[in-house]
Amino acid sequence: MRRPGPLRPAIRLDAMPAPRLASFPAIRNALRFYQICSIITGVGLLLLVAEMILKYTPIHLELYAGGSGGLLSFQSVLVGVDCEWWSKFLPTTNSCEMISLGDDTGGLNISLAILVAHGWFYVVYLFACFRIWSLMRWKFPRFIVLALGGVVPAVSFVMEARVGREVRAYLAEREAAASVPSPAPASEGIR
Repeated sequence: MRRPGPLRPAIRLDAMPAPRLASFPAIRNALRFYQICSIITGVGLLLLVAEMILKYTPIHLELYAGGSGGLLSFQSVLVGVDCEWWSKFLPTTNSCEMISLGDDTGGLNISLAILVAHGWFYVVYLFACFRIWSLMRWKFPRFIVLALGGVVPAVSFVMEARVGREVRAYLAEREAAASVPSPAPASEGIR
């Protein structure tokens, strides 16, 4: 049985509380950090896609810096005899070995550096996504969409512009609403 008492407002589980006005400076900083991380992650992902195309298509090249090839050079990748046409795209599915011939030049494998740098910076990007998501108090599916921006090529640039525009508009709207004074109660007149 329910105890009698004051009526409580219904709590909607699907509604998230709005960010407080005091958190707006933190939201602006988080937005700036997100936008920077989004652009860096997007550029890294595009470089990674270019590297994958060079290595896993019939071109079979990797980019090296320094060594006997000069300042920048493309070095061949030797594809093993056990490689099927599809295993070049999924190298861990069978005994397909791809050996870079540039390792003998003594240079730095730029292709590998791009892969590692994007992977680690994606972690920073996820932190930036989490920060803006939590400060704006968005629902969880929005975080997933933000995180996918660093996985799908060119989506991070679209998300950066869209999220930036949306957050700035929201902050401006809330600040304008907060600066409008509430109407004073009408006096009842003199009795």
